[in-house]
Amino acid sequence: MSSELNHLLKQAVAGRMNRRDFVGRAGALGVSAAVAGTMLTTAARADEPVKGGLLRAGMQGGESTNTLDPALAASEVPYVVSMTYGDMLVDVSPSNEIDYRVAEEISSSPDAKVWKFKIRQGVEFHNGKTLTIDDVVATLKRHTDEKSQSGALGIVKGITEIKGEGDMLTLTLADANADLPFLMADYHLVMQPGGGVDSPADGIGSGAYKVTSFEPGVRIAFEKHANYWDSSVGHADQVEIIVINDNTARTAALQSGQINMMNRVDPKIISLLNGAPGLSVQSAAGRGHYVFIMECTKAPFDNNDLRMAMKLAINRKEMVDKILGGYGSVGNDFPINSAYPFFDETIPQREYDAAAAAEFYKKSGHDGSPIILQVAEGAFPGAVEAAQLFQQSANAAGIPLEIKREPDDGYWTNVWNVAPFCASYWGGRPVQDQMYSTAYLSTADWNDTKFIDPKFDATLIAARGELDPVKRKAMYSELANNVRDNGGLILPMFNDFVEIVADSLGGWLQDPNGELMNGKALVKCWLKA
Repeated sequence: MSSELNHLLKQAVAGRMNRRDFVGRAGALGVSAAVAGTMLTTAARADEPVKGGLLRAGMQGGESTNTLDPALAASEVPYVVSMTYGDMLVDVSPSNEIDYRVAEEISSSPDAKVWKFKIRQGVEFHNGKTLTIDDVVATLKRHTDEKSQSGALGIVKGITEIKGEGDMLTLTLADANADLPFLMADYHLVMQPGGGVDSPADGIGSGAYKVTSFEPGVRIAFEKHANYWDSSVGHADQVEIIVINDNTARTAALQSGQINMMNRVDPKIISLLNGAPGLSVQSAAGRGHYVFIMECTKAPFDNNDLRMAMKLAINRKEMVDKILGGYGSVGNDFPINSAYPFFDETIPQREYDAAAAAEFYKKSGHDGSPIILQVAEGAFPGAVEAAQLFQQSANAAGIPLEIKREPDDGYWTNVWNVAPFCASYWGGRPVQDQMYSTAYLSTADWNDTKFIDPKFDATLIAARGELDPVKRKAMYSELANNVRDNGGLILPMFNDFVEIVADSLGGWLQDPNGELMNGKALVKCWLKA
């Protein structure tokens, strides 16, 4: 079978192409309608879920400092762990629609200030306790407490009342928010017994799998939750995450059959693995972005002229070509691209301009001492090489940028959101409000650029409740320009999510919401017979 025909067949089986279109396009490749129909029927039957077995993922993005507290999940392994053992009120589908989980119905008042979530009955935690409305209320309240250090703090800040009665959760907002259901899909908001108040890191959730072994930075093992309410997922008897931060070792583990899937494929080896027997490269363009972040409240980055000099001193296209190998697109120093609704395509693309960078650097009055960029290989694939390219283009503009390499282990605890200038990544969010509320609202715990602007906050809150799409787009454009011109974000590239999976794996779907099928690959995939 030709590679093109095989690709078409996979698209049709995954539901991204209807039967008629597949038969027509197969015909253009010289395949008769009868043969094409038979191929599709056979492939669809072969793609039916198979139960049992042990499913393994090899992952970059795990450290010895990781915890099972979903509030603190900050890198890839904790994120996938939370999505494997936990359920939120809702999730977001690959087509960007609400996927009901612990909540089975949602309604709102006409002004989008009061939202009601009907809680599903018969949901059981891994400790045998039945989930109640009290657990839901306690879970959400914990994330509104600044002491929890929750990554969801920014998106729950606007909730003024959390109330449960019978099977109905009522959330009352200070200001209207038409996107609130999408915010409730944040992966930190995993339902926990008693809200996780007394033991937030015990790893007890209500998801398809329960944690049986937790070795942070090494291995996390799970077994199927026998009483999980959704029989359409959770096909394997056991699933496992093996932390393999080294790119070469992770690839070797996949090639030798030790794992069934791997995240964060180094773009430099994609061409070598594309077409390798028993393996397939999967990529999904979405909202993820690789960044360098300057804290606006720490010298020398409290000077906007210096921040602008750094933004102009980076060659975005060179990074997309050399670091991503074309598996991504150029960024523009705000965290939104065309994958989002209300994206403003008219905002001018910022280009590398050594002369302008030098001018802003001189205007900043910086004393000429080295500007230190802290980076680790695990910050994002190719992070060290990207930093080196940045150093070269900045030095060409007369900016003394130096790189300080940090160990992968502990990077997300000791460097990110701590150091004044470092490499980072964001997986993006389904809607603009969630992205901005999580990382740019002044009071957000994950405001890693320490961007504090009351006008930005006020516009963001107003945009949440604006139902006129023209006015709302204008507000989001204002927010984008503000971050781009005044914030501490340097965003050179939006990355595709690139993974490699074994042909023995069934159920794989491209999902633009995050790595490894938005963290649900272990839950949704299966081992073929």
